[in-house]
Amino acid sequence: MKRKNFIRVIAAGSVGAAAWSPELAKADSKAKPKKVLMKVGCQSGGTSTENLEFKARHGVYNLDGGAPKTIPGKGWDLDDSLRKKEACEKYGISLDAYHFPLASSGIDKAEYPNVMLGKSPERDREIEILQQMIQVAGKTGIKVLNYNTTILPVLRTGKTVDPKRGNAIYSTWNYEEAVKQNAPKTIAGDVSIEQMFERITYLLDRILPVAKEYKVKLANHIADPPTPVGFRGITRWNSPDVFKGIQRFAKLYDSEYHGFNFCIGSIAEGLNDPKTEIMPIIKWVGERNQIFNVHLRNIKGGWNNFQEVYPDNGDMNFLHVVRALRDVGYSGMVMPDHVPHHADSAADLQAFSFCYGYIKGLLQTVADEVS
Repeated sequence: MKRKNFIRVIAAGSVGAAAWSPELAKADSKAKPKKVLMKVGCQSGGTSTENLEFKARHGVYNLDGGAPKTIPGKGWDLDDSLRKKEACEKYGISLDAYHFPLASSGIDKAEYPNVMLGKSPERDREIEILQQMIQVAGKTGIKVLNYNTTILPVLRTGKTVDPKRGNAIYSTWNYEEAVKQNAPKTIAGDVSIEQMFERITYLLDRILPVAKEYKVKLANHIADPPTPVGFRGITRWNSPDVFKGIQRFAKLYDSEYHGFNFCIGSIAEGLNDPKTEIMPIIKWVGERNQIFNVHLRNIKGGWNNFQEVYPDNGDMNFLHVVRALRDVGYSGMVMPDHVPHHADSAADLQAFSFCYGYIKGLLQTVADEVS
């Protein structure tokens, strides 16, 4: 063997020996996958037999069941709530959450409008009903109530067709187009951000103690989308700086029952570069243990101009997002909420099926990664 080649072989062997040293081998044997506590969930379809069988077929065993029947003037029907729980258990499904009737449909369609109108004494009676609903949730074993504190509804300006995804239709928001549409103000008129927070704290001052007593977490979904100040007379509590709005809301109470229905898509809608800017938000809220539910929705675009797309073709890398959720110890559901549509009669079921499989794949991937 030539001297140069001999030296090269010896050097390579030395590197290999160093790489396989007993110390490193021992350390490697102790390396373990990071524990993944979260699970795939869903909030669509309710607790009908048809929907529960659909969920079980797709490996979705944690559910936001919508809501039980309402007894007018009183609140939720406990017997109906317990029946929903029993129906889920037949399929091994855990009924983990409900939707509070503080919805994202807007103040003009709200079931209990006076809470966010700030109108007393009417809002006090509505809050009494909400308190009763928390009690029913707690007695049923519901862990989370998802809710909204908004005046404007979910805002979109049109649809975008994507021929590269089989003519999928993406819900689209463009602020300049919205200004041109010149939609009227709501019945709420003009509401400043300080008024928004006053109404939110008036509500939470009265329902958080009940939530604590019955061990039910209250998960607020940010306004969708974040908008410039004063749009249609309203400054949303998470606008115009979505991260600052989230921080202000988070710090209102030092309570393990006060937190977020953490919608990745809606937060991204308020960011200029969602792919990078979403990560410190996950870390900040997650380390405070205030992420109670996750909506895993991707977008193309960002502040004032975006489309809602599939989880794999948006601007955010959801492998990084789910890894970040794992690293802060998030233990709740990860679910699709808005999905693209298309002309097929089974469009929604197809889109949700795709999302379930995608989320399950992400969870398995980050579960196999070692420290």
